[in-house]
Amino acid sequence: MAQLLTGAPVAEALCARLREGVALLKSREVTPTVAIVRVGERPADLSYERGFTKRAQSLGIAVIRTLLPEDVGEGELIQVLEEISGNRRIHGCLLFRPLPPRLNTPAVMGALCPEKDIDSMTSTSMGGLMVQGAAGFPPCTAAACMALLGHYRVELPGRNVVMVGSGMTVGMPTAILLMNQGATVSVCNIFTDPGRMAELCRSADVIISAAGKAGLIGRDHVRPGQAVVDVGVSPGPDGKLHGDVAFDQVEPVVAALTPVPGGVGAVTSTVLAAHTVEAALRAQGLALE
Repeated sequence: MAQLLTGAPVAEALCARLREGVALLKSREVTPTVAIVRVGERPADLSYERGFTKRAQSLGIAVIRTLLPEDVGEGELIQVLEEISGNRRIHGCLLFRPLPPRLNTPAVMGALCPEKDIDSMTSTSMGGLMVQGAAGFPPCTAAACMALLGHYRVELPGRNVVMVGSGMTVGMPTAILLMNQGATVSVCNIFTDPGRMAELCRSADVIISAAGKAGLIGRDHVRPGQAVVDVGVSPGPDGKLHGDVAFDQVEPVVAALTPVPGGVGAVTSTVLAAHTVEAALRAQGLALE
């Protein structure tokens, strides 16, 4: 039976550290503040917004919401982000994506200053994954994966890790963060031969899957002793959310496994709050010991 790598203890440990940062800021009469910018009314966005707002406010982080219609003009959206960039009282910004296809997404995202880019939507933040000390922050889900692995003391230096999924939101940045920790990383994508992917997964010490395909990782992909992190979330025919990992097949075999839901997703909103507090600390020239 695998150890369940649940997200709640990881989130709570992060929150304890966050409260120290919020207290330090408020001792300087600064309230860490995040701006949420949402275009339209996608159910997934609304759900995440509610969860994050609740988490942020419980930690003493102020939330300012800008809600825009689905047909908002590109110029208006850029102006909103430019105003956020210039507002010293706002320390971070969450813009829900994907944006409507008619909008020039790179142009819109580029309107936000990197110092307030708490979910790595600007090219400066993504490039900062390669350069220590650069402005911006890594994508929250990628950072949540790393926080979870760190909390449960999953060793990475010198270990073989297979990253299933190469998207810019999770797969690619997570692979870079893993390499920064000294892991040897293989990345699989939709073009990887299924047999070869299964072979690579079986040879790994750690498997992280962010493909968004329910049941992709099954018994043929795993062996005893592995840690498996399931990032993928997709609705099944039963209407419930399912991960990339076929839990009933994999859980009896591997050493450790994240559940879906209750795994990485439970950490992501706390990481976003952590990035907001860190951005506020940086703006004040402060740092926690």
